[in-house]
Amino acid sequence: MPKSAFSAIENSLRDFLGGARVSLTELDDGQKEEIEDDPRQILVRLKIDQSAYLFRAQRKYLSFTATERSFIQELFAAFEGLLRGFSADGYAAHFRTALLTSLTDIAVARYIRGDRTGVFWPTQRLLQLLKTLSYQRYEGSPATTGFLVYRTQLDDLLESIKKTRYDWLDLGDDRRRLSGDFFRNPLSYRFVDGLRALFVCDIRMNVKGTIRTSAPGPRDSIEQLANRETVSLLAQAGEGAFAIYVNKASEVEVVLDSDRLLVWRRGSWGIFDPDIYRDFLRGHLDKRSIDHLVWSIYALSKARHGTVVLVANEETDLEALRKGSVGGRDALSRALIRHVRGTKIGTLKRSGELIRILSSDGLTVINRKGELLDTGVIIDTSQVGDLVTGGGRTTAATAASRFGRVVKVSEDGPVDLFRDGQSVYRFG
Repeated sequence: MPKSAFSAIENSLRDFLGGARVSLTELDDGQKEEIEDDPRQILVRLKIDQSAYLFRAQRKYLSFTATERSFIQELFAAFEGLLRGFSADGYAAHFRTALLTSLTDIAVARYIRGDRTGVFWPTQRLLQLLKTLSYQRYEGSPATTGFLVYRTQLDDLLESIKKTRYDWLDLGDDRRRLSGDFFRNPLSYRFVDGLRALFVCDIRMNVKGTIRTSAPGPRDSIEQLANRETVSLLAQAGEGAFAIYVNKASEVEVVLDSDRLLVWRRGSWGIFDPDIYRDFLRGHLDKRSIDHLVWSIYALSKARHGTVVLVANEETDLEALRKGSVGGRDALSRALIRHVRGTKIGTLKRSGELIRILSSDGLTVINRKGELLDTGVIIDTSQVGDLVTGGGRTTAATAASRFGRVVKVSEDGPVDLFRDGQSVYRFG
């Protein structure tokens, strides 16, 4: 039964780990699988009904991060628990259905509660409540909201908030515990929309108040879309604090104090771990520019703006890959590109120009120093030998990856990493 149960979640695990190969094998009596110290491999030993099993995940090019390893450990702890509790004969199909619909939810709740005990169900209830709210519309617009879950003393948190641009609203006698009818009145999520205001609650989901600002920042700011201010708030909210949002794309985002995100998108959980992108771009782009690019990419994915970015090798000849330009010979377009060419992407991000440049048509090219070399490039795809499954951006990304590392964002959200003519990782 463990193998048939594993088959129900195999595809979800593969997607969660960015396309990694995953397997579950039964070990013979007395057999011990050698644990190799391989950063591109995750091994988890399981004991189910007196039988030993080994889960293995492998990626060819990218190392697994500490966050991925920790999450998979939590997931298989939940897997073992569920399997032991649903082992009655004749219920295999029921169990596979339960796994498919619930296991990653359980793993997310276990992971974000940290090493605490006795706080699983309140965290799970909040996740389920916000997943339900993500389907809600109000006068045609998606419902949005947000919760800041603190792990310090409330008085200490409130003292820290005084130094931010947020104001505290204490609910006083109206404080309440989170329940299934929390959002029964639309005013609750219209007033606390996750953009200008957040609910504040403890780990047992006792809602203590809200924080609100009258200055949420530019609408399409990378900082806002990538939850950069939230991470700053979490630093004041105690170790293990987190925030959960329902965003405008009707996704559930869990923002961790470790600067990672768990994202429920299109019915599945995924992890946005910047260390994966840092590993992919290390040695090809300077450290500061990597972080600027990583959070810009997440912002574009969340806002559903497609892009293809080439971090070019030092020896790359732009003329060798260029077939044309989106702007053609138009004098105005060429003048606008000349205006930003040679500028560091950090400077363009702060001015608000980077997100507009990246979300325009064509390939954007930057060098190792993080300087913009060109944008709106139409690349020569004639040398893409193998059959490419996908649209124009996928073909362009495949061709461009012969000249360096490529990051592609699709208009419907997924992020792909390309090198040497092939996709090596996918998020979303």
